Amino acid sequence: MSDRRKFTFVGLAFLLFLGFSAAAGAQQQPDRTQQKPGGELPTFQSNVNVVNLYFNVKDKHGLLIPNLGKDDFEVLEDGTPQTIKYFSAETNQPLTLGILIDSSASQTRVLEIEKDAGGAFLNTVLREKDLAYVISFDVNVDLLQDYTNSVSELKAALNRAKINAGSPGGMPGMGGGPFPTAGVPRGTLLYDAIWLGAREKLAAEVGRKAMIILTDGEDQGSQETIKNAIEAAQKADAMVYVILIADRNFYFGQGMGYSGDRAMRDLARDTGGRVINVGDNVKKLKEAFDQISAELRSQYSIGYTPSNAKLDGSFRKVEIHTRDKDQKIQARSGYYALKSTTGD
Repeated sequence: MSDRRKFTFVGLAFLLFLGFSAAAGAQQQPDRTQQKPGGELPTFQSNVNVVNLYFNVKDKHGLLIPNLGKDDFEVLEDGTPQTIKYFSAETNQPLTLGILIDSSASQTRVLEIEKDAGGAFLNTVLREKDLAYVISFDVNVDLLQDYTNSVSELKAALNRAKINAGSPGGMPGMGGGPFPTAGVPRGTLLYDAIWLGAREKLAAEVGRKAMIILTDGEDQGSQETIKNAIEAAQKADAMVYVILIADRNFYFGQGMGYSGDRAMRDLARDTGGRVINVGDNVKKLKEAFDQISAELRSQYSIGYTPSNAKLDGSFRKVEIHTRDKDQKIQARSGYYALKSTTGD
């Protein structure tokens, strides 16, 4: 297991219950090279604020476009053009990855195929310098595996995910039940899982970061809102990919409608990821993982020093354009201008 900070979500769940939601992480990184476990990754630390953007470029058919250069791009922050100082088209920069798997009652018929496809994906995407963790969420949020490069440990963690519909009462995060809620059906702490996975895990890391969520997108009982979950992911500088895998017969059988894709599309759009809807089709699920793997290994990186140097915590909208209007940029919608919480 990695020597990074280790904890369980028992304490985190209790903090969440008490309502603590202080922001963590920073988009601007110091002006010196920092060592990441498993290898070197250039980052830019505290004396000069630098915004780093990781993104994909696709043609009108959705195919990835490689081999573009720095001069092919223009960056605007809140509508003001920025000077690109750093550019890279490398695909081998270390990746920090969070895998979040829905183990609520609605996933009973699809959980096993999620585990199989997720394990195959990890075999393909993880390289020597990469690290990943695994979280399951249902009536609780459980850290099944902390940061590791071991595919076998990550697969074992996925296999430990079990359907948990919960029971009334119990302490939050103690394995005895869900977060306490008032008049809200208990079942799927999706938004809490995203918030915790971003804020308490990814926000402390540097470099390329992504979160992959296997879910039907329905939330029940979370203390955090989807807005807060999106903000946490943005502050952690984490791209979020959502694989919508839904057993819609479950919802029809319960006399409920299904609308989980709405919030998930907002989450993916604002963080530079995307939503891939696979239903309960095993082939489509494997194809979705293949697409995500290709995108994570085909990213461009741009760094710039913002013309607005104020670190006032405000959200700054960022746009990336290419000369070819038919090309589509897949990137996060902006960043929060936070003061760095990492040491010099």
